[in-house]
Amino acid sequence: MFNLIKKDIIIQKNQLLLFVPLIIFLVFFAQNLSPILIFLLASTFIPANAYIYDSMTESNMLLNSLPYTRKEIVASRYLGAIVYMVISIALAGVVLYLTRFGFGLEDMTIAALLFFILAAFAFPLFYILKPAYIGIAVFIGMIVLAIGFQPASRFLAKHLTTMTDFIASLSTTTLYLSSAAIAIGLYLFSWLVSQFIYQRKVF
Repeated sequence: MFNLIKKDIIIQKNQLLLFVPLIIFLVFFAQNLSPILIFLLASTFIPANAYIYDSMTESNMLLNSLPYTRKEIVASRYLGAIVYMVISIALAGVVLYLTRFGFGLEDMTIAALLFFILAAFAFPLFYILKPAYIGIAVFIGMIVLAIGFQPASRFLAKHLTTMTDFIASLSTTTLYLSSAAIAIGLYLFSWLVSQFIYQRKVF
């Protein structure tokens, strides 16, 4: 399984040359950008490219001809994404530190939790849709968001005070731990969903 994780780095070696310049570009040309967003963009760079590359080259046919089970192929994606997320956030942190861009450990933590949530929703889509259709899925999602915005805003306006008071009553440690539990729980559930989809996918 380690070889499956390492494969993504080998395949993307040319694209990875853009990683550090991308972070530097964001630092100097988007100075008002939140460090959380920079860390989040950095953490999604390798996993997203890996999924898109596999879909465009149809490398899943090759992967299924190798002595790996489909469970191992999916597991390598999810475990590899965690490895690359940690490495990417660390590298981005070094770049931000060297360029004296202000950030804190909490920014890195929040970005990591957001990565888990984003990946939990995105990864199963890559097994269902082709890369060209991901944009359509995002567009449909935006329409659904636009339709549901007003009902959601009315609900929040009615219950926001209660929710805000409840969140404010929690300690920082409790807030981080509960957020981590939700984010990691979603990621693990997404893993199971992707495994279910991939087991039944025909190549």
